[in-house]
Amino acid sequence: MKKSGLGCLIFLAIFALFLVASGGIYTVQETEQVIITQFGNAVGDPVVTPGLKFKIPFLQKVNSFDKRILEWDGRATEMPTKDKTYIRVDTFARWMIVDPLLYFQKLRDERSAQSRLDDILGSETRNAIAKNELIEVIRTTKDRQPQVEEEIAEADLTGDIGQLIPIRRGRRALESDIKETAKKKLGEFGIELLDVRFKRINYNQSVQERIYERMISERQQIADRFRSEGDGEAAKILGDMERDLRKIESEAYRTVETMKGEADATATQIYANAYNKSSESAEFYEFVRTLEVYSAVLEGDSTVVLSTESDLFKYLKAVKPLEVGAPLKVPVAPKAKPAGR
Repeated sequence: MKKSGLGCLIFLAIFALFLVASGGIYTVQETEQVIITQFGNAVGDPVVTPGLKFKIPFLQKVNSFDKRILEWDGRATEMPTKDKTYIRVDTFARWMIVDPLLYFQKLRDERSAQSRLDDILGSETRNAIAKNELIEVIRTTKDRQPQVEEEIAEADLTGDIGQLIPIRRGRRALESDIKETAKKKLGEFGIELLDVRFKRINYNQSVQERIYERMISERQQIADRFRSEGDGEAAKILGDMERDLRKIESEAYRTVETMKGEADATATQIYANAYNKSSESAEFYEFVRTLEVYSAVLEGDSTVVLSTESDLFKYLKAVKPLEVGAPLKVPVAPKAKPAGR
Protein backbone atom coordinates (compact mmCIF):
# COMPACT_ATOMS: atom_id res chain seq x y z
CA MET A 1 0.00 0.00 0.00
CA LYS A 2 2.75 2.39 0.91
CA LYS A 3 4.59 1.65 -2.30
CA SER A 4 1.44 2.18 -4.39
CA GLY A 5 0.65 5.49 -2.67
CA LEU A 6 4.18 6.74 -3.17
CA GLY A 7 4.02 5.73 -6.79
CA CYS A 8 0.81 7.71 -7.28
CA LEU A 9 2.40 10.81 -5.84
CA ILE A 10 5.42 10.41 -8.07
CA PHE A 11 3.16 9.95 -11.08
CA LEU A 12 1.14 13.03 -10.24
CA ALA A 13 4.28 15.09 -9.77
CA ILE A 14 5.68 13.93 -13.08
CA PHE A 15 2.35 14.63 -14.76
CA ALA A 16 2.21 18.15 -13.27
CA LEU A 17 5.73 18.87 -14.43
CA PHE A 18 4.78 17.60 -17.86
CA LEU A 19 1.74 19.89 -17.97
CA VAL A 20 3.77 22.90 -16.90
CA ALA A 21 6.56 22.16 -19.31
CA SER A 22 4.21 21.57 -22.21
CA GLY A 23 2.01 24.60 -21.48
CA GLY A 24 -1.01 22.69 -20.27
CA ILE A 25 -1.45 25.09 -17.34
CA TYR A 26 -1.92 28.83 -17.77
CA THR A 27 -2.89 31.76 -15.56
CA VAL A 28 -5.67 34.27 -16.19
CA GLN A 29 -5.08 37.68 -14.59
CA GLU A 30 -7.87 39.84 -13.19
CA THR A 31 -7.39 42.31 -16.05
CA GLU A 32 -7.51 39.66 -18.77
CA GLN A 33 -10.02 37.56 -20.65
CA VAL A 34 -8.91 34.55 -22.67
CA ILE A 35 -9.97 32.74 -25.82
CA ILE A 36 -8.64 29.19 -26.32
CA THR A 37 -7.99 28.22 -29.92
CA GLN A 38 -7.24 24.88 -31.48
CA PHE A 39 -5.74 24.89 -34.97
CA GLY A 40 -6.68 28.59 -35.24
CA ASN A 41 -10.35 28.14 -34.29
CA ALA A 42 -11.92 29.19 -31.00
CA VAL A 43 -12.73 26.37 -28.63
CA GLY A 44 -15.24 26.71 -25.83
CA ASP A 45 -16.46 29.86 -24.14
CA PRO A 46 -14.28 32.85 -23.26
CA VAL A 47 -12.46 32.53 -19.95
CA VAL A 48 -13.16 35.69 -17.96
CA THR A 49 -12.55 34.51 -14.36
CA PRO A 50 -9.02 34.83 -12.96
CA GLY A 51 -6.97 31.87 -11.68
CA LEU A 52 -5.14 28.75 -12.90
CA LYS A 53 -6.64 27.13 -15.97
CA PHE A 54 -5.93 24.01 -18.02
CA LYS A 55 -5.72 23.35 -21.73
CA ILE A 56 -4.58 20.56 -24.01
CA PRO A 57 -0.82 20.82 -24.34
CA PHE A 58 0.67 21.53 -27.76
CA LEU A 59 -2.75 21.59 -29.48
CA GLN A 60 -4.47 24.56 -27.87
CA LYS A 61 -3.24 28.17 -27.69
CA VAL A 62 -4.09 30.92 -25.21
CA ASN A 63 -5.23 34.29 -26.67
CA SER A 64 -5.59 36.91 -23.97
CA PHE A 65 -7.29 40.29 -24.29
CA ASP A 66 -7.46 43.23 -21.92
CA LYS A 67 -10.68 43.71 -19.93
CA ARG A 68 -9.82 47.29 -18.95
CA ILE A 69 -10.83 50.50 -20.70
CA LEU A 70 -8.57 51.09 -23.69
CA GLU A 71 -7.71 54.33 -25.43
CA TRP A 72 -7.77 55.42 -29.04
CA ASP A 73 -5.90 58.56 -30.09
CA GLY A 74 -6.72 59.66 -33.61
CA ARG A 75 -4.48 61.60 -35.94
CA ALA A 76 -5.09 65.31 -36.48
CA THR A 77 -6.90 65.53 -39.81
CA GLU A 78 -7.85 68.54 -41.90
CA MET A 79 -11.52 68.61 -42.90
CA PRO A 80 -14.07 71.21 -44.11
CA THR A 81 -17.11 72.43 -42.20
CA LYS A 82 -20.51 73.14 -43.71
CA ASP A 83 -19.50 76.77 -44.39
CA LYS A 84 -16.39 75.55 -46.28
CA THR A 85 -13.95 76.51 -43.52
CA TYR A 86 -11.02 74.09 -43.25
CA ILE A 87 -10.00 73.08 -39.74
CA ARG A 88 -7.67 70.47 -38.23
CA VAL A 89 -9.54 68.17 -35.86
CA ASP A 90 -7.76 65.94 -33.33
CA THR A 91 -9.99 63.40 -31.54
CA PHE A 92 -9.62 60.68 -28.93
CA ALA A 93 -11.90 57.90 -27.65
CA ARG A 94 -12.22 55.28 -24.93
CA TRP A 95 -13.39 51.71 -25.65
CA MET A 96 -13.35 48.20 -24.23
CA ILE A 97 -13.80 44.61 -25.37
CA VAL A 98 -17.20 43.27 -24.24
CA ASP A 99 -17.44 40.17 -26.47
CA PRO A 100 -13.97 38.61 -26.70
CA LEU A 101 -15.10 35.75 -28.91
CA LEU A 102 -16.64 38.03 -31.53
CA TYR A 103 -13.68 40.39 -31.17
CA PHE A 104 -11.27 37.50 -31.85
CA GLN A 105 -13.25 36.20 -34.80
CA LYS A 106 -13.47 39.63 -36.48
CA LEU A 107 -10.25 41.41 -35.48
CA ARG A 108 -7.90 38.86 -33.86
CA ASP A 109 -5.71 41.49 -32.04
CA GLU A 110 -5.61 45.06 -30.75
CA ARG A 111 -3.63 46.34 -33.72
CA SER A 112 -6.46 45.43 -36.07
CA ALA A 113 -8.94 46.98 -33.65
CA GLN A 114 -7.04 50.29 -33.63
CA SER A 115 -7.02 50.30 -37.42
CA ARG A 116 -10.78 49.70 -37.55
CA LEU A 117 -11.33 52.47 -34.97
CA ASP A 118 -9.32 54.83 -37.17
CA ASP A 119 -11.56 54.06 -40.12
CA ILE A 120 -14.91 54.25 -38.35
CA LEU A 121 -14.30 57.16 -35.96
CA GLY A 122 -12.40 59.14 -38.58
CA SER A 123 -15.23 58.73 -41.08
CA GLU A 124 -17.96 59.65 -38.59
CA THR A 125 -15.98 62.69 -37.43
CA ARG A 126 -15.64 63.97 -41.00
CA ASN A 127 -19.37 63.45 -41.60
CA ALA A 128 -20.33 65.31 -38.43
CA ILE A 129 -17.99 68.24 -39.17
CA ALA A 130 -19.17 68.52 -42.76
CA LYS A 131 -22.84 68.72 -41.69
CA ASN A 132 -22.40 71.60 -39.23
CA GLU A 133 -21.19 75.19 -39.21
CA LEU A 134 -17.86 76.13 -37.70
CA ILE A 135 -19.51 77.75 -34.68
CA GLU A 136 -21.20 74.45 -33.80
CA VAL A 137 -17.80 72.76 -33.58
CA ILE A 138 -16.15 75.56 -31.61
CA ARG A 139 -18.78 76.27 -28.98
CA THR A 140 -19.34 73.72 -26.22
CA THR A 141 -23.14 73.85 -25.93
CA LYS A 142 -25.94 75.97 -27.35
CA ASP A 143 -26.68 77.38 -23.89
CA ARG A 144 -23.25 78.96 -23.54
CA GLN A 145 -23.52 82.31 -25.26
CA PRO A 146 -20.43 84.20 -26.49
CA GLN A 147 -19.28 86.95 -24.18
CA VAL A 148 -19.13 90.48 -25.53
CA GLU A 149 -16.62 92.87 -23.99
CA GLU A 150 -18.10 95.93 -22.35
CA GLU A 151 -16.04 98.32 -24.44
CA ILE A 152 -17.22 96.62 -27.65
CA ALA A 153 -20.84 96.87 -26.52
CA GLU A 154 -20.41 100.58 -25.77
CA ALA A 155 -18.46 101.36 -28.92
CA ASP A 156 -20.55 99.32 -31.35
CA LEU A 157 -23.92 101.06 -31.41
CA THR A 158 -25.04 99.17 -34.53
CA GLY A 159 -24.59 95.72 -32.97
CA ASP A 160 -22.67 94.36 -35.97
CA ILE A 161 -19.27 93.89 -34.34
CA GLY A 162 -18.58 90.63 -32.54
CA GLN A 163 -21.88 89.00 -33.52
CA LEU A 164 -21.76 85.24 -34.17
CA ILE A 165 -24.08 82.82 -35.93
CA PRO A 166 -26.70 81.46 -33.47
CA ILE A 167 -25.68 78.13 -31.92
CA ARG A 168 -28.28 75.41 -32.51
CA ARG A 169 -26.58 72.40 -30.94
CA GLY A 170 -22.94 72.81 -29.91
CA ARG A 171 -19.82 70.64 -29.81
CA ARG A 172 -21.14 68.27 -27.14
CA ALA A 173 -24.04 67.30 -29.38
CA LEU A 174 -21.65 66.62 -32.28
CA GLU A 175 -19.51 64.38 -30.07
CA SER A 176 -22.64 62.53 -28.98
CA ASP A 177 -23.68 62.02 -32.61
CA ILE A 178 -20.28 60.59 -33.50
CA LYS A 179 -20.37 58.28 -30.50
CA GLU A 180 -23.87 56.91 -31.14
CA THR A 181 -23.27 56.33 -34.85
CA ALA A 182 -19.86 54.70 -34.39
CA LYS A 183 -21.03 52.65 -31.41
CA LYS A 184 -23.46 50.67 -33.55
CA LYS A 185 -20.79 49.87 -36.12
CA LEU A 186 -18.17 48.89 -33.52
CA GLY A 187 -20.67 46.65 -31.73
CA GLU A 188 -20.36 44.25 -34.66
CA PHE A 189 -16.74 43.66 -33.63
CA GLY A 190 -17.42 42.98 -29.94
CA ILE A 191 -16.28 46.51 -28.98
CA GLU A 192 -18.21 48.96 -26.81
CA LEU A 193 -17.42 52.60 -27.50
CA LEU A 194 -17.52 54.47 -24.20
CA ASP A 195 -16.71 58.06 -25.20
CA VAL A 196 -15.51 60.26 -28.04
CA ARG A 197 -14.10 63.77 -27.60
CA PHE A 198 -12.47 66.51 -29.66
CA LYS A 199 -9.00 66.97 -28.20
CA ARG A 200 -7.95 69.95 -30.30
CA ILE A 201 -9.44 72.05 -33.08
CA ASN A 202 -7.11 74.34 -35.02
CA TYR A 203 -7.83 76.67 -37.89
CA ASN A 204 -6.19 76.22 -41.23
CA GLN A 205 -3.38 78.73 -41.86
CA SER A 206 -5.41 80.68 -44.41
CA VAL A 207 -8.43 80.65 -42.09
CA GLN A 208 -6.30 81.95 -39.23
CA GLU A 209 -5.18 84.89 -41.36
CA ARG A 210 -8.80 85.77 -42.21
CA ILE A 211 -9.82 85.54 -38.57
CA TYR A 212 -6.93 87.77 -37.50
CA GLU A 213 -7.85 90.26 -40.22
CA ARG A 214 -11.44 90.29 -38.99
CA MET A 215 -10.32 90.84 -35.41
CA ILE A 216 -8.06 93.70 -36.50
CA SER A 217 -10.89 95.20 -38.55
CA GLU A 218 -13.31 95.05 -35.63
CA ARG A 219 -10.81 96.66 -33.27
CA GLN A 220 -10.08 99.31 -35.89
CA GLN A 221 -13.79 100.11 -36.12
CA ILE A 222 -13.94 100.45 -32.35
CA ALA A 223 -10.87 102.71 -32.36
CA ASP A 224 -12.34 104.88 -35.13
CA ARG A 225 -15.59 105.20 -33.19
CA PHE A 226 -13.71 106.23 -30.06
CA ARG A 227 -11.68 108.75 -32.08
CA SER A 228 -14.79 110.27 -33.67
CA GLU A 229 -16.49 110.54 -30.30
CA GLY A 230 -13.33 112.11 -28.86
CA ASP A 231 -13.11 114.61 -31.73
CA GLY A 232 -16.76 115.55 -31.23
CA GLU A 233 -16.26 116.00 -27.50
CA ALA A 234 -13.13 118.10 -28.13
CA ALA A 235 -15.01 120.32 -30.61
CA LYS A 236 -17.80 120.75 -28.06
CA ILE A 237 -15.33 121.72 -25.32
CA LEU A 238 -13.55 124.19 -27.63
CA GLY A 239 -16.88 125.70 -28.68
CA ASP A 240 -17.93 126.14 -25.05
CA MET A 241 -14.55 127.68 -24.26
CA GLU A 242 -14.80 130.12 -27.19
CA ARG A 243 -18.33 131.07 -26.17
CA ASP A 244 -17.32 131.65 -22.56
CA LEU A 245 -14.27 133.62 -23.63
CA ARG A 246 -16.35 135.92 -25.84
CA LYS A 247 -18.86 136.36 -23.06
CA ILE A 248 -16.12 137.29 -20.60
CA GLU A 249 -14.52 139.68 -23.10
CA SER A 250 -17.84 141.34 -23.89
CA GLU A 251 -18.68 141.77 -20.23
CA ALA A 252 -15.20 143.13 -19.54
CA TYR A 253 -15.48 145.53 -22.50
CA ARG A 254 -18.87 146.71 -21.29
CA THR A 255 -17.51 147.24 -17.78
CA VAL A 256 -14.49 149.13 -19.12
CA GLU A 257 -16.60 151.33 -21.36
CA THR A 258 -19.01 151.98 -18.51
CA MET A 259 -16.14 152.96 -16.25
CA LYS A 260 -14.62 155.15 -18.97
CA GLY A 261 -17.96 156.85 -19.56
CA GLU A 262 -18.45 157.44 -15.88
CA ALA A 263 -14.87 158.77 -15.62
CA ASP A 264 -15.39 161.08 -18.61
CA ALA A 265 -18.65 162.29 -17.10
CA THR A 266 -16.95 162.91 -13.79
CA ALA A 267 -14.05 164.72 -15.48
CA THR A 268 -16.44 166.81 -17.53
CA GLN A 269 -18.35 167.69 -14.42
CA ILE A 270 -15.13 168.69 -12.70
CA TYR A 271 -14.11 170.79 -15.69
CA ALA A 272 -17.52 172.41 -15.81
CA ASN A 273 -17.48 173.16 -12.14
CA ALA A 274 -13.98 174.61 -12.42
CA TYR A 275 -15.03 176.64 -15.46
CA ASN A 276 -18.06 178.08 -13.74
CA LYS A 277 -16.23 179.15 -10.56
CA SER A 278 -14.46 182.23 -11.98
CA SER A 279 -13.35 183.82 -15.19
CA GLU A 280 -9.71 183.27 -14.30
CA SER A 281 -10.33 179.56 -13.76
CA ALA A 282 -12.22 179.43 -17.03
CA GLU A 283 -9.43 181.18 -18.85
CA PHE A 284 -6.85 178.89 -17.27
CA TYR A 285 -8.97 175.85 -18.20
CA GLU A 286 -9.22 177.07 -21.80
CA PHE A 287 -5.48 177.62 -21.86
CA VAL A 288 -4.75 174.08 -20.57
CA ARG A 289 -7.14 172.46 -23.00
CA THR A 290 -5.60 174.43 -25.88
CA LEU A 291 -2.14 173.24 -24.90
CA GLU A 292 -3.40 169.68 -24.90
CA VAL A 293 -4.71 170.21 -28.41
CA TYR A 294 -1.37 171.68 -29.48
CA SER A 295 0.41 168.63 -28.07
CA ALA A 296 -1.86 166.28 -29.99
CA VAL A 297 -1.91 168.21 -33.28
CA LEU A 298 1.66 169.41 -33.50
CA GLU A 299 3.25 166.06 -32.64
CA GLY A 300 6.22 165.05 -34.84
CA ASP A 301 6.78 166.74 -38.18
CA SER A 302 3.18 167.71 -38.72
CA THR A 303 2.35 170.82 -40.71
CA VAL A 304 -0.80 172.70 -39.68
CA VAL A 305 -2.32 175.63 -41.57
CA LEU A 306 -4.38 177.89 -39.28
CA SER A 307 -6.27 181.03 -39.91
CA THR A 308 -5.19 184.08 -37.94
CA GLU A 309 -8.78 184.41 -36.77
CA SER A 310 -8.86 180.86 -35.43
CA ASP A 311 -9.38 180.38 -31.71
CA LEU A 312 -6.66 177.78 -31.82
CA PHE A 313 -4.14 180.31 -33.19
CA LYS A 314 -4.72 183.09 -30.66
CA TYR A 315 -2.23 181.78 -28.09
CA LEU A 316 0.43 181.32 -30.75
CA LYS A 317 -0.26 184.79 -32.09
CA ALA A 318 0.03 186.27 -28.59
CA VAL A 319 3.54 184.95 -28.08
CA LYS A 320 6.10 187.67 -28.87
CA PRO A 321 9.51 186.74 -30.23
CA LEU A 322 12.31 187.14 -27.74
CA GLU A 323 15.03 189.63 -28.43
CA VAL A 324 18.53 188.36 -28.64
CA GLY A 325 20.03 188.41 -25.17
CA ALA A 326 16.71 189.24 -23.49
CA PRO A 327 15.92 187.20 -20.39
CA LEU A 328 13.10 184.70 -20.49
CA LYS A 329 10.14 185.89 -18.50
CA VAL A 330 8.26 183.15 -16.77
CA PRO A 331 4.80 184.08 -15.56
CA VAL A 332 4.45 183.76 -11.83
CA ALA A 333 1.25 182.57 -10.31
CA PRO A 334 -0.46 185.15 -8.07
CA LYS A 335 -0.11 184.59 -4.36
CA ALA A 336 -3.12 183.19 -2.65
CA LYS A 337 -4.92 185.61 -0.37
CA PRO A 338 -5.16 184.62 3.27
CA ALA A 339 -8.51 183.26 4.22
CA GLY A 340 -10.81 185.65 6.00
CA ARG A 341 -9.26 188.89 4.66
